[in-house]
Amino acid sequence: MSDELIRRLKEEWEAKTLQSTLRKFPERQTEFRTESGIPIERIYTPADVRTDYVQDLGFPGQYPFTRGVQPTMYRGRFWTMRQYAGFGTAEETNARYRYLLQQGQTGLSVAFDLPTQIGYDSDDPLAAGEVGKVGVAISSLEDMERLFDGIPLDQVSTSMTINAPATVLLAMYIAVAKKQGVDPHVLQGTVQNDILKEYIARGTYIFPPEPSMRLVTDLFRYCHAHLPRWNTISISGYHIREAGSTAVQEVAFTLANAIAYVQAALDAGLAVDDFGPRLSFFFNAHNNLLEEVAKFRAARRLWARIMRERFGAQDPRSWMLRFHTQTAGSMLTAQQPENNVVRVTLQALAAVLGGTQSLHTNSRDEALSLPTEESVQIALRTQQILAYESGVADSIDPLAGSYLIEAWTNEIEKRAQEYIDKIDAMGGALRAIEQGFIQREILESAYRWQMAVDHGDKIIVGVNRFQVEETLTLDLLRVDPRIGEQQAARLKALRERRDTEAVSAALDRLKAGAKGRDNLMPLILDAVEKYATLGEICNVLRSVFGEYQPTTMF
Repeated sequence: MSDELIRRLKEEWEAKTLQSTLRKFPERQTEFRTESGIPIERIYTPADVRTDYVQDLGFPGQYPFTRGVQPTMYRGRFWTMRQYAGFGTAEETNARYRYLLQQGQTGLSVAFDLPTQIGYDSDDPLAAGEVGKVGVAISSLEDMERLFDGIPLDQVSTSMTINAPATVLLAMYIAVAKKQGVDPHVLQGTVQNDILKEYIARGTYIFPPEPSMRLVTDLFRYCHAHLPRWNTISISGYHIREAGSTAVQEVAFTLANAIAYVQAALDAGLAVDDFGPRLSFFFNAHNNLLEEVAKFRAARRLWARIMRERFGAQDPRSWMLRFHTQTAGSMLTAQQPENNVVRVTLQALAAVLGGTQSLHTNSRDEALSLPTEESVQIALRTQQILAYESGVADSIDPLAGSYLIEAWTNEIEKRAQEYIDKIDAMGGALRAIEQGFIQREILESAYRWQMAVDHGDKIIVGVNRFQVEETLTLDLLRVDPRIGEQQAARLKALRERRDTEAVSAALDRLKAGAKGRDNLMPLILDAVEKYATLGEICNVLRSVFGEYQPTTMF
């Protein structure tokens, strides 16, 4: 049946069948759009889909990977159930990891506290009041040893959400593995190491862009030689979306940043197929289930084309967009927090239907505090029910062929590519960030969304509609405020018993390397193994690189 005939039949349906119903039951609004502003048709037909099956969809595990990066997807094994966790001391977080592993979690994900994220030791005056609050406090190799005590690093994969000091925390992880007798070549996991999105959306940067990109590519080069199974970066759209972007912007700005990392690595003399297979991504799963599924599919296809056609990658593994997903923290509500279980379930379902490789499901109480063990268990059970009971993992890319899904996949890819073209014309992601373009686009989207909520055009159940008088009944997790003092005492004891001369010599070698062009990873690892602290190492780098001071007003 031709598209022209389908359109004519649709017009007849609208005139003869639809109009009589609309007169009796008018639609609730005159225009429907997705969060990205894509118009939503009342009904989709084959005439709305311009797709060449072989070129645009293909088969799972084959270019362009629209239908998934693995030939069997979840029929072979489920996605990694990787709950993001960390709070207080290393011992407390270690206990949470052991609990999660006992409950069936299949990978670890480390949340670091704010001082760690910006390269300060727990006893630094700037760390006061923040130690252990939003993640685990890690200031030295001793802390990292406590964090993974009794957890064999050759038997788990670990994701670390750390960016500006990513080289230091990865060095600590390597050092712990070596102390366990584990060959770093077998280590599996991911270090986020995505500094560009910090300038855009999150703010936990330390150094200016140029030396920051050097640290990124130094880590790429080191891992290619010494940690071949390690994902050297997790290019994050999650925080871009949490800052208020649309789904289209999340894809576009994430891939624009990825292009900048690939180009920086090429400029540093690396071969694209040496580091391309170890690039990974991190996306958000929001509330609009169908748009999110289309977003994941569009991102996979667009990245495959970028790597093969733009960068000339020859290894099919370099074309694959492998990604971790976290459900949307910004969509959780403090009001009626039990409703968040439903929200998280829908978001997780979108991630699974979209073909994620690993998944974190947020807990119901995270709009109020760090999650309790009970809430974490419910969040993990959500994934397990999807995997074992829902049937959605039994067939690959089960929504493929839906006229709506295919039309939206095409539209998201097209709109994301238009953004990438615009950013290319500015000179790339870094120039677009310096000009404030990406930040402005996100701010404007966030403003539009908030205005829609404030005016009641966007309904948030329990917030601006269906409110109730309620008394909070959930038990909340509170971090002991004395943790900062405990950590300071530990650091003092460490400094007294370590070999001070060896530490000083290692830091001097690092400073000389930073002034030159040496790969800094071996020098950082050497300093870590001498028990130089995170703050000491970052301060050496600050003395050479300086600190980033944003100047763009937007």
